[in-house]
Amino acid sequence: MNIVLVGAQFGDEGKGKIIDLLSENSDYIVRYQGGNNAGHTVEVNGVQFILHLIPSGILHPGKKCVIGNGVVVNPAALLEEMDYLKSKEVHVDEHNLYISETVHLIFPYHQQLDALKEKRRGRDAIGTTKKGIGPAYSDKAARTGIRLVDLFDENRFFRKLKENVEFENEIFEKVFHVPPVNFEEIFNQYLEYGKRLKSYSCNVVQLLNKAVKEGKSVLFEGAQGTLLDLDFGTYPYVTSSHPISGGACVGTGLSPKSLHNIMGVLKAYTTRVGEGPFPTEFLDGMQEQVRSQGKEYGATTGRPRRCGWFDACLARYSVMLNGVDSLALTKLDVLSGMEKIKICVAYRYQDKTFDVWPHDISVLRSCEPVYEEIEGWNENLNGVKRYEDLPQSTRKYIERISELLETKVKIISVGADREQTIFI
Repeated sequence: MNIVLVGAQFGDEGKGKIIDLLSENSDYIVRYQGGNNAGHTVEVNGVQFILHLIPSGILHPGKKCVIGNGVVVNPAALLEEMDYLKSKEVHVDEHNLYISETVHLIFPYHQQLDALKEKRRGRDAIGTTKKGIGPAYSDKAARTGIRLVDLFDENRFFRKLKENVEFENEIFEKVFHVPPVNFEEIFNQYLEYGKRLKSYSCNVVQLLNKAVKEGKSVLFEGAQGTLLDLDFGTYPYVTSSHPISGGACVGTGLSPKSLHNIMGVLKAYTTRVGEGPFPTEFLDGMQEQVRSQGKEYGATTGRPRRCGWFDACLARYSVMLNGVDSLALTKLDVLSGMEKIKICVAYRYQDKTFDVWPHDISVLRSCEPVYEEIEGWNENLNGVKRYEDLPQSTRKYIERISELLETKVKIISVGADREQTIFI
């Protein structure tokens, strides 16, 4: 079975752990969009792994991990991640890691431009990670991007890079009044990256279509979350790619006919990193309490995440947009000890009521959430192995979420470790 795993909120839903679990029954695990602005955290037997580009399936021996054409790759970050995994005795070579030859590359000028533009926005800053992701996707759309395959032709790479560096340096010097980047340094550095990555480079479209034809199972790993999608998220407070299920085909070259199941990952509450509207955000001491209990700090940036109650309007929109067949609910254990737990079931704005996520930013910024209250529970859930053994109020919470979203919850995470999982 070919499964697409998508984040159904603002990202950071716990996709890394769920991918790790589903990898056991998959042959290929494929990352289809984003860059090293996303971090997936997996904990195995008390050992934590944080991955930014390489699919989480790399932690399972014998699996084939693929970085699809929809990803933008910083070669330095990728090589560092490969070395990091090897230092933790995780096997990585050209027989279990494949990189699309058509991935677009992130260069130092992308990172510098990202940081300068974000600073220039001032109070209107988007909250970018400053990793150069947006500028790299911009070059891709402008047809001036440089792909991995270009590094293997020195003359072509020289010509393309020279043109890009000259253009960007004019912007750095004349608009931002900062020193230019060094062409020779970047050219030589990236030629070396190309030599190290050449054996991993391949035609991913051919690789994956052949795998599907042979009956192999493919697991698609999305980064970020639905509400950060470039078209369907809280624009302009979004990422520069398509984390939704539809992005899996565009980012790999597989037909939609190849997809069998779409699983949405939801946190038992809601979090968001960076700027942008967040109707159910905590406005009191609950913010720090949940952030502390849930260790809500970005895996990539370390920034504290904004926390709030579960938003069924947001989740309902994600389920609809992605065509979600089943749900994985994570971090349920973080809510233990609360007397009452709230679920947002609608928004009120002026004389209107919305039961699904609206696109108007002004509505989202000013709306009043309509809440239902559920009885909380005090029990520690970390050791629970069966659904029937969860407290009754916990089960009522899960069942209400399932009812509101008209979608079955199939996986429940009650702790960070791989073993702290309940399958329904």
